[in-house]
Amino acid sequence: MKRFSGYIIILCTCIASCSNGQQSTKQNYQLKGAPCEGCEAVFEYGNKKLKPVDTLPDFSSTGPRLKVTGHIYMPDGKTPAADVILYIYHTDQKGLYRHKPDASGWETRHGSLRGWIKTDKYGNYSFYTLKPGTYPTRSEPAHIHGTLLEPGGRYYYLEEWHFKHDPLLYKLDLQPRSNHGGEGIVELKKAGDILVAERDIILGLNVNDYE
Repeated sequence: MKRFSGYIIILCTCIASCSNGQQSTKQNYQLKGAPCEGCEAVFEYGNKKLKPVDTLPDFSSTGPRLKVTGHIYMPDGKTPAADVILYIYHTDQKGLYRHKPDASGWETRHGSLRGWIKTDKYGNYSFYTLKPGTYPTRSEPAHIHGTLLEPGGRYYYLEEWHFKHDPLLYKLDLQPRSNHGGEGIVELKKAGDILVAERDIILGLNVNDYE
């Protein structure tokens, strides 16, 4: 009986410890480079098991197929950053952030064309999607939004992915918001029947109050 009671005590201690650990992690989330409207969406992956590769809902639809890929590095720009969560979202082919009728959370603003990955030990990430359309107002070039969450709890928005040779990019004389994570203008390269946008990201680069 005493031995059984000992097991119960150990089990309760482990549960309490795990619970406290989860609570501590949540309390350690730190928004950097603020303000950032919608950065909280990086947490909305729910019970989905995140992998280094994700496919957005539009990939099987009609449009220019796109692979958004690259590596994420530690602040030294050399060491691969593992277990980093990257969230992206973008417009549909008409340049609209459409969402499902039963949408909740930030999907109501960001639309349903969004996804999450978690980098592997080499810092790799890839998304398969369609190249986003330009806003109907043509007030901005086509782009992809991104938010990054580090294992230690720091999270912040990234400079948008813009596409080199987009006429609007130069017509509007677009200036980077921040260059968070590094240069966001990517060159589209053809690989079979898919376009590839390759971009490497450095944790904390150009992010205010990062340290």
